[in-house]
Amino acid sequence: MSWKILVVAGLFEIAWAVGLEYSDGLSKFWPSAATVVALVVSMVLLAKAIETLPVGTAYAVWTGIGAVGTATLGVVIFDEPTDLLRVGCIGLIVVGIVGLHLSSGGH
Repeated sequence: MSWKILVVAGLFEIAWAVGLEYSDGLSKFWPSAATVVALVVSMVLLAKAIETLPVGTAYAVWTGIGAVGTATLGVVIFDEPTDLLRVGCIGLIVVGIVGLHLSSGGH
């Protein structure tokens, strides 16, 4: 269950990271409010996950999910550049996330 909670925490991390773009430097009220809510939910879920997962593993996976998701949405939504090197580096983060999951027993 902790891994599922951690994945959801990572999804909320993506939400708050993307929300920063929409909040225009936290100057727009509703996008800023949604960003702060997503940030708090993400942190609370991360805290819950580290009750049973090693903090280093959980934090690395949480940031990895956030990095991969945010970079992907940057390309899809914000038309950020993409090239083979960038995709390869994002792929390495995914490999790291999977490796951490497998090395922890995956439960």
